[in-house]
Amino acid sequence: MNTPPVRFAARTVRVKAPGKINVSLDVGPLRPDGYHSVASVYLAVSLYEEVAATSTETPGITVSLSPGSTLDLDGVEIPLDASNLAYRAAAIMADVSEHATGVHLEITKRVPVAGGMGGGSADAAATLLACDALWNSGLSREELAHLAAELGADVPFSLLGGTAVGLGVGDQLSPALAKAKTHWVLVTADFGLSTPEVFRTLDRLREAEGVDADEPTGVDPHILAALRGGDADALSRILVNDLQRASIELAPSLRDTLGIGESHGAIAGIVSGSGPTVALLADDSVAAEALAEDLQHQGLSALAVHGPVPGARIISDTLL
Repeated sequence: MNTPPVRFAARTVRVKAPGKINVSLDVGPLRPDGYHSVASVYLAVSLYEEVAATSTETPGITVSLSPGSTLDLDGVEIPLDASNLAYRAAAIMADVSEHATGVHLEITKRVPVAGGMGGGSADAAATLLACDALWNSGLSREELAHLAAELGADVPFSLLGGTAVGLGVGDQLSPALAKAKTHWVLVTADFGLSTPEVFRTLDRLREAEGVDADEPTGVDPHILAALRGGDADALSRILVNDLQRASIELAPSLRDTLGIGESHGAIAGIVSGSGPTVALLADDSVAAEALAEDLQHQGLSALAVHGPVPGARIISDTLL
């Protein structure tokens, strides 16, 4: 008697992971290995990437962008091959999973590309969690975090979420007990900035000024205290980003964006990470919504968000 072939049952696991802003970022000198040591406070905010990982009978990894993406992708070059960070995350998971299948990754983009908010890192974190569930790999969050660190400095934080202190190259994470909300308006640009180019520009500016930067060893405890208390007023006086002047050197319009934001009610503003996204701090959610609306009327792309929010998490798991 012939046994009928087992029908392949496709399954989709959908995961969302947050973008981040750097509430503070201290950058050390250029190291012999070509990197810079940093001390940063990361804040996960309510702007999410989503990855839907679907098992396929055909071996291998494929990647597509969802038509549901809210990010304007016109003119934006996002690789869909093995250089994509989500693809690389799936490949790492396939290597450590006993029951890996082929997988298709559909990415819903919302976080700006090359915007200093870790959008690609969020895709990678979401993919790690989705493939772990899809293939029943059974890895702990700690084990996933080790794999995340192989993919890039921001990937472990998108997996963790919340608020954290990052040292080393940003990959040495310590969760911070800061759960009170702060409210921000993100002003996104219609261009990206290369993170390596921003760091090189900072080195050049420091060299021209004869500045010898110190190796950062920790973050300002006053920043953590302000975040713990949700004290926007205190936080507004101590925001710092060593990369900001380098980002402005490369994109002078960012200075105008910061000025417009503060003239319309932001209590402080900062370039997030290497930019060009600008994060404007507001007193509360009502002020943030009003500020975003005002800036939209000025022709800027502005969105009210809050943080901290949780890291990567499964939002659906469906048999097809």
